[in-house]
Amino acid sequence: MKNLKIRRKLIGYVCAAIMLSSQVSGIATVHASEDVSDNIVEETTVCMEESVVGAPSEAPGGGGPGSDSSVTWSGATTINSAQTQSAQTYSSTTAAQNALLIDTSEAVTINDPTVTKSGDSNGDTASFYGINSGIMVKGGGTTTIKGGTITTNGSGANGVFSYGGSATTNNSSTDGTTVIISDTTITTTGNGSGGIMTTGGGTTKASNLTVETSGTSSAAIRTDRGGGTVVVDGGTYTSNGLGSPAIYSTADVTVNNATLTSNKSEGVCIEGRNSITLKNTNLTANNTGLNGNATFYDSIMIYQSQSGDAADGTSEFSMTGGTLTSRNGHVFHVTNTSAVINLNDANIVNEDSAGVLLTVCDDGWSGASNVATLNANDQDMEGAILVGDDSTLNLNLSGATTFTGYTSGSITNGKGNAVSNSSGTVNVKMTGGEAIWVLTADSSISSISGSGKINYNGHTLTVAGKAYTSGSPADGIMESSDTRSSGEKNTTDDSVSENSVNNVSLLVTGDKSLNIASVLNPTGVKKIKYYVVSGDKKVASVNKKGQVKAKKAGTVTYGISTKNGKTWTDGSLTYVINVEVPTVIKSKTVSVGEKLAVTSLISDTSFAPQNLNVKDESILTLDNDTLTAKSAGKTKISFTLGGKKYTVKIFVK
Repeated sequence: MKNLKIRRKLIGYVCAAIMLSSQVSGIATVHASEDVSDNIVEETTVCMEESVVGAPSEAPGGGGPGSDSSVTWSGATTINSAQTQSAQTYSSTTAAQNALLIDTSEAVTINDPTVTKSGDSNGDTASFYGINSGIMVKGGGTTTIKGGTITTNGSGANGVFSYGGSATTNNSSTDGTTVIISDTTITTTGNGSGGIMTTGGGTTKASNLTVETSGTSSAAIRTDRGGGTVVVDGGTYTSNGLGSPAIYSTADVTVNNATLTSNKSEGVCIEGRNSITLKNTNLTANNTGLNGNATFYDSIMIYQSQSGDAADGTSEFSMTGGTLTSRNGHVFHVTNTSAVINLNDANIVNEDSAGVLLTVCDDGWSGASNVATLNANDQDMEGAILVGDDSTLNLNLSGATTFTGYTSGSITNGKGNAVSNSSGTVNVKMTGGEAIWVLTADSSISSISGSGKINYNGHTLTVAGKAYTSGSPADGIMESSDTRSSGEKNTTDDSVSENSVNNVSLLVTGDKSLNIASVLNPTGVKKIKYYVVSGDKKVASVNKKGQVKAKKAGTVTYGISTKNGKTWTDGSLTYVINVEVPTVIKSKTVSVGEKLAVTSLISDTSFAPQNLNVKDESILTLDNDTLTAKSAGKTKISFTLGGKKYTVKIFVK
């Protein structure tokens, strides 16, 4: 491997020189996933690796990509048959050795383990096959892990590794290896050390985990060659290192009701023909460091590296409900692949001053076109959608979707350099007649079809070379002023002004319990819609049925418009919505016999928690909203605020 690393480094210098002199627009050579190192083969393949990785002679053991014939696993503790172990300690300080190796086709259960792993291992054996992990599972059986802690601080020391027996591209086969893990705390600090790791067609099912990684190339939810299936329910997953997204997918990954945070890298990354699905999950991405030769900052990175770790094909990102907070750079970025992005009633918070929602462009990889489809249903989204000269976007707006933004302009990378004009192919389709596009700048598209509404908002929309500042740009597409900017009002409708009322509600982020229809719908009026009178509409949204979704801290006032014939007019009925963000402590230490209110675990909010549950009632009991410490030990209490689940660790001494 040493000679291979030297070759990769030398080729990297050549590639870097070529990239510096290239005139190709939008060039970037590494993105979300993994930092370039002489010691680690990363999830994202950079230019120097593309020239060598995938050649049969250079796979571990010389058996070709996916071959494990010459890989040798060892464990400080090894389990080769069905058994249950509880409250055991597993430890290894030896390089390329697992603290606990489970290699069996039979069922194994591990309860409340304490796992520590140090010592280094580098290259494909760690990333593809799990050498040096805290817990390594292979052999075709199902292993169930409950509770406990797993801590690693070596290079290539993943927390828990599920290997399905075939490290070839995109799950060509699997031996059935399955890891079911719940209520476990996983902490890794070394480079190339993911939290939960899946390769070779393995399956990982995780629930209510607390995962934190700090090294480079160390996604909290990590996959590599051969991928597999990963399903996550609940828990928190945090990555702190450069080139370490919260999720790196060369697999099919589904995350429900969880909190994902990336403090330095992209939020999630999908490579090749793989997928990530988020449901009622909160993702925060703060991409503050350009990794390797990367030129773009982004939160959702979808691409193909041609490394051989992921097959060519359509990548897919889906998000239903939940909140995506993008703190730096473009929210979505697609390059060198076909990609489908599905958004359904997700709250997208773009804190970057440039306000770019999506870029589809060539930025350095070769081998595939940049083709994206964005399907937005009942979705509010704002910002620029920029499609490069050699790229294509199909933008499909359905349901009560509102797109407030534009589609033309220069594409600027993270270094402030303009790399392309946004003059690619953009096809817009609006379905159902309710979708609205509010222009915030002049825009140019290739086609528009379906049934929906355009609010020109003083701007020009150019469709296939023909400019429109008013009227219908296509059959079924109507000019409209349905969506108003903050503070805009029309003439007052006397028929509703006599019902004027000022209502105020206090909500918590994520709350969907309020419906203002019964208050703001005056008697005898059937055609009603809601608009922002004052404040920030990102604080809370109101759909066509009057249902409110609280999104972020702040205050917003909504009013109604009523329809008389073909004319919409604003009334004076208003509703003030105040939204607070709850702060919940992560842990609490109490003494035996001590009592505390559940509300004491929550600061800066006056909301009462719902759906209270104590994991171990022999340690802690719950009576209404009062907790009583019964015996020494540790347990957890879970509850919901505004539909979001929180978990607090309780230590009783």
